[in-house]
Amino acid sequence: MAKKKNNFVEEITLMEDDFSQWYTDVITKTDLVDYSPVKGFMVIKPYGYALWEGIQGFLDKRFKETGHKNCYFPLLIPESLLNKEAEHVEGFAPEVAWVTHGGKEELGERLCVRPTSETIICSMYSKWLSSWRDLPYLYNQWCSVVRWEQSTRPFLRTSEFLWQEGHTLHETKDEAQEETIQMLNIYKEMCEDLLAIPVVTGRKSEREKFAGGEATYTIEALMHDGKALQSGTSHFLGQHFTKAFDITYTDRNGKEANPYHTSWGVSTRLIGALIMVHGDNRGLVLPPRIAPTQVVMVPIAAHKGNVMEVVDSIYEDLKTDLRVEVDDRDQSPGWKFNEWEMKGVPVRIEIGPRDIENNQVTIFRRDTLEKTQVSMDGLKDYLNNLMDEVHNSLLEKATNMREEKTYVAKDMDELRKIIKETPGFVKMMWSGELEEELFIKEETGATIRCIPFEQEQISDKSITGKEAKHMVYVARAY
Repeated sequence: MAKKKNNFVEEITLMEDDFSQWYTDVITKTDLVDYSPVKGFMVIKPYGYALWEGIQGFLDKRFKETGHKNCYFPLLIPESLLNKEAEHVEGFAPEVAWVTHGGKEELGERLCVRPTSETIICSMYSKWLSSWRDLPYLYNQWCSVVRWEQSTRPFLRTSEFLWQEGHTLHETKDEAQEETIQMLNIYKEMCEDLLAIPVVTGRKSEREKFAGGEATYTIEALMHDGKALQSGTSHFLGQHFTKAFDITYTDRNGKEANPYHTSWGVSTRLIGALIMVHGDNRGLVLPPRIAPTQVVMVPIAAHKGNVMEVVDSIYEDLKTDLRVEVDDRDQSPGWKFNEWEMKGVPVRIEIGPRDIENNQVTIFRRDTLEKTQVSMDGLKDYLNNLMDEVHNSLLEKATNMREEKTYVAKDMDELRKIIKETPGFVKMMWSGELEEELFIKEETGATIRCIPFEQEQISDKSITGKEAKHMVYVARAY
């Protein structure tokens, strides 16, 4: 059993002892979520929802900058629509929740609670589209979806989750492919620039791709425990859905044509990634750009002299640039320190009578657990610069962690040993054959996470000795 250092946060299980329990402790003790009366459905509390709003705000801005518009489509989808694309309905059938009654009357046709919206959106696109001049369609919706999961864990896998789903139509295959990769890159940018999470980008195998699509592209992140988390996907759907749903338009030559289709999405599982990439045994560690509170001010001996007057003055100055909060609750400073460290606030400012005498404040960094005395003069500029420094430090730390837990396997014995003893990303050569992919999963419990865009020639032979076609990342995953 790992020793508990600086016995500070008793209520959080050490991640070295039980990573799953550590995660549960963190999300509940920091007030991110609560469990609802319906199994598998979570209540996202204000502190947790603020993280989703930060992700939503970043992405919504980038979507609009690239010409996309938001809209909304119905929650319920007629069964006949879902059945129009056979591969799609087969892929989602085990997870679909059905509405069979309206009030006391049985419905003439079952309605599915959307597991994703391709079918309902395509049915509307078929009504709206008429000419090549209408294209491209660049639409996105923010909503929730329901997938009736057997095993759930808040944020990572729940029966209902929040997400965005973009659905676009294009004249040409090249335009649709360009859109697919553009959106994947926006997801990568969001992970690295907002969440300080490094990701591997690549294409999913045929087995792992979206049901009904031609190609699925993914961003994959590595968690503290060496498991991978699919953090966002972008799908090139070709003309599968546009033909199935009779989406046609008159092209530039006056002929009837089917447009090319993409869809892409990220969800609240990103909050799970945020916790498991940066968190530690004291709780959350939040990068400043996503943190609901970037700076918390804790008055020391608030009843003495002009402590609160100085605190309020500094607060008024800082709040124009930073998300700052003053904790003047009737609790001891130590209790407050514990509370805010557990909630992952990037920077704490301590101000007491002695600090005021010396025209300084004490700065505590959550990421490094270091304290520094800083002059009150120019404090806002110092903190603005510190926000970038903390973000970059967390991104570098997460990148180093990922690199330390990325291994190379040249044969099955090496792969089995790594997955069992030192879990993480494993780079290996793959033949491209489904049989080999299934064998790897059966033998190790790991799956091919992606065929990365940046290829390496580890060997001429695949992991089982066949002719190698791709270098892939393999890992056990959430």
